[in-house]
Amino acid sequence: MRIVIIGAGEIGFRVAQRLSMENKDVVIIDRNPDAIKRINDHLDVQTILGSGSSPVLLEKAGIQQAELFLAVTDSDEINLTACLFARTLAPEITKLARVRNQEYMHFKSALTREILNIAHVINPDQEVVRSLERMIDIPGALEVNHFAAGRITLTGVRVCSQSPLIGLRLMDIPERYRDTRFIVAAIVRGEELRIPAGKDAIHDEDIVYFICESPQLENVLSLFTPCSTKIRSAFILGGGSVGLLAAQRLENKGFSIKLVEQDAQRCRHLAGELDHAVVLQGDGSDGDLLREENIRDMDVCIALTGSEETNILISLLAKSLGVGKTITRINKFAYVPLARTIGLENVISPRISAVNTILRHVRRGKVISSVSIKGEEAEALEAVALENSSIVHKPIKDLRFPKGALILCIIRGDEVHIPDGESVILPRDRIIILCTRPNIERVEKALAVKLEYL
Repeated sequence: MRIVIIGAGEIGFRVAQRLSMENKDVVIIDRNPDAIKRINDHLDVQTILGSGSSPVLLEKAGIQQAELFLAVTDSDEINLTACLFARTLAPEITKLARVRNQEYMHFKSALTREILNIAHVINPDQEVVRSLERMIDIPGALEVNHFAAGRITLTGVRVCSQSPLIGLRLMDIPERYRDTRFIVAAIVRGEELRIPAGKDAIHDEDIVYFICESPQLENVLSLFTPCSTKIRSAFILGGGSVGLLAAQRLENKGFSIKLVEQDAQRCRHLAGELDHAVVLQGDGSDGDLLREENIRDMDVCIALTGSEETNILISLLAKSLGVGKTITRINKFAYVPLARTIGLENVISPRISAVNTILRHVRRGKVISSVSIKGEEAEALEAVALENSSIVHKPIKDLRFPKGALILCIIRGDEVHIPDGESVILPRDRIIILCTRPNIERVEKALAVKLEYL
């Protein structure tokens, strides 16, 4: 599978890194010599120095033989121009483009259907706000991912000391909680992610990833984090495009909002765009300001400035002042594990969201969607069971799945099944599989042909 990537920045580098590890044929075009050098020093992919909007370079990259085209530079204009030439040179290729300017997003239908035929437009601001909303709507959750058009939710949560599940073996949970169906997909203990077996038990402070039907989510969360409380007020630091969009969304839900922005002119603009939020001019990292505005009485502090260093500092300061929940925007991939190490577990990253969106389109065969969990150590895939697959018409307990892969859910028509060992997969069922990174290529190849090769 050949994939042409325009842009060797953080997103381009991370996608190329993932795909090269899976033996994909990747070509990257970028006009920055330092970015190309970084790719050459670390990855086994083909690189071309120059503008990705050049049709000559696109032909040189072999776009006519490629299946996927990713335009992820920091320039919307270069991305859109590259997609225009890609459509001319390779009309059938699947195109994804990163677009940041909200004015372009007003014409999304033209970009996706009428003019450029882009399969998916990735807008970093909107991706961040969607992630933020999921974290706020589901108190206690560290990560929230939806499958099957929102009917199924894969959630990451830290087990609190009051959880009744502590010490229970996974195999004993269904008997004790018959009315609450869920599957523990993965457990992170310390720095190790493991796909658990039935004899594994849940410990205090574990990070647990579980899957359940969305209407059951609140009940399941209450088992893992009975100490969580609903969020009705938010203190937002940073009044840029993301801060404004977040404030508008939360304001529409009836939240009490305070928004701090340093630039006076921007504050006047924000005040005109928001109906009920209190807009304050000041430095969000100023502890005296946060104390004066009684930040400790707010349910959540959301750090959304353009600087991840400032966001980390603000979140740590807010925690020290008594805020129970913080959400931190971080752009650099390298900072995400660092932030979680120092106690900032609720992290939102536009680049991680973009990579997840891209990987959904990269996967071959009958894969409908995919998301990475705990950084990139594992991936959850939503796929269709092939009619000639050896996994159909057999109980799950009799399937020969690799140790690092687990079937989490079966969707049959309008019915959702949280499976047990006796569950049987039928042809055309949609299934959700969690697999560790070393098994992703094996699972993907199997889904592209026959799952029996697992």
